[in-house]
Amino acid sequence: MADQTRPGAVLFESDTDPEIAYSRLWINLLRIQRSTMARIARELRDQGIGDPIWHEILIQIDRAGDSGIVMADLERRLYCPQYALSRHVARLEDLGLIRSAATLGPGRSKRVMMTAAGRDKNAAMWPVYARIIREEFATRLSTEEAYHIVRYLIRLYP
Repeated sequence: MADQTRPGAVLFESDTDPEIAYSRLWINLLRIQRSTMARIARELRDQGIGDPIWHEILIQIDRAGDSGIVMADLERRLYCPQYALSRHVARLEDLGLIRSAATLGPGRSKRVMMTAAGRDKNAAMWPVYARIIREEFATRLSTEEAYHIVRYLIRLYP
């Protein structure tokens, strides 16, 4: 796709400090996330989903298979603080979408596993995500451009 900068967009050649590029990147990533996630959250709430992160949590639990995943590993995969993840996991368990079991060893660790209801609910969430993501990005980026950006973003993971 040709450069389709929005009217009034600043093209950054006049930036005198090259370090500003990193701030611009961060600010724009946050803005895109906020605008897109707001749409996703509204539509998921209409389906009784309390928070869009539930989809990410359920995906990771499902990928772990029947044996489930230890909470500490789930926390690392999602880059989500323990206190927030524990709250979401408790809510998902209350809804019957996952189940948990204490793990052996030191500490109060637990393993979480997907239920059939969790798989069904997660399958119902994905079409909402997919449609909104397509609507937000497919008209502005080619598939090739999207993959190009993804390759760069993956490099930013810690």
